[in-house]
This record gives sequence, structure tokens and C-alpha cells, in this order.
Amino acid sequence: MKKRVLATVTAVAIGLTVSATSVASADDRKGMEKFSSILSSLVSNGTITQSQADAITKAAQAAAEVTKGAMKENRAKLDSIITSTLGISLESLKTRLKAGESLAAIAGDKKDALIAALITELNKQIEAALSAGKITSNQATSLKAKTAERVTKMVNNVKGFDKKGYGHSKGQKLDRSSLTSSKIA
Repeated sequence: MKKRVLATVTAVAIGLTVSATSVASADDRKGMEKFSSILSSLVSNGTITQSQADAITKAAQAAAEVTKGAMKENRAKLDSIITSTLGISLESLKTRLKAGESLAAIAGDKKDALIAALITELNKQIEAALSAGKITSNQATSLKAKTAERVTKMVNNVKGFDKKGYGHSKGQKLDRSSLTSSKIA
């Protein structure tokens, strides 16, 4: 019975950790504190031992590192697509984004090509996750259905450019005057 509980707790803990890191939690420390709190309560009420909790924490941290590495790799692919499509350096792109320009404004007449290239890459990433068993077929279909809208919003919106990259707003309002005629609703 205890082996089943331990296996269930371990699977849930690792699953939650991988899911949480997949969406790039804004505050990793808070997530880890909650995770540790859950494990502490399981140790306190005798469901698992402290050494089991430590093993679960170690496995979750290892899974998080793998996920972070994959996220960095996927981000590098997107950076490469953006810079090659626009014909500018990554440094120039970062500078212009920090200055408050949207990708649409930077892309100019290459905006549609940029959106198409990003949609293609993100759909490849979704397929890779599906092939690796990280997501289900239904999840892949749902993600792909939203890709064009998400990419278009990312390209058109003025966002802060921080260590987490494009798409992480720093509370700036969308400057609709800088958008081209192909605004999204």
C-alpha cells in the first residue's frame, strides 16, 4: 500500500513540477516553497519519509532543469527565425524591443513572413512534444488551433523584453497606433 502511495505521490509531484516549469512560472521560489510545503505535510502525517521527500525533491529539480534546457533551446530557435527573417542581429532586436517597438513594427513589410515562420516553428515544437509523449494528441490539436492567434498577438503587441523574453508584459499598454493595418481583434 505504501509503495502505491509513494509511486502516486512521486508521479504527481514530478508531473506538477514539469507542468509548472513548462509554463515558465513567474516566481520559481514560490512554486518550490509550495512544493516543499506539500512534501513536509506528507512527511509530518507519515505518508512518506523524509528521505522519500528528499528523493522526490531531487527528481523534481532534475526534471525542471531538463525542461528549462528544452525551453532555452526552443527560445534560441525562435530567436534565430526572427533574426534571419528580419535580417537583423539579436542585439539589434533586443535593443529595439527594449525601446518599446513591437515585432510587427520592427518587421515592417516582412511581418507576414515572420508570422508564418514562427507558426511553422511552434507547430514543429508541438509535434516534437507529441512525439516525445509530453502531450496528448488532443493537447497538440488544441495548441495548434491557437498557434496563429498567439503568434499574431506576440508579433503585434508591444511587450517588455526581459530575461524571460518576448511575451512577458511589464505592465505596458498596447500601443495600437504602432500596429499595422492587420490588427487583431
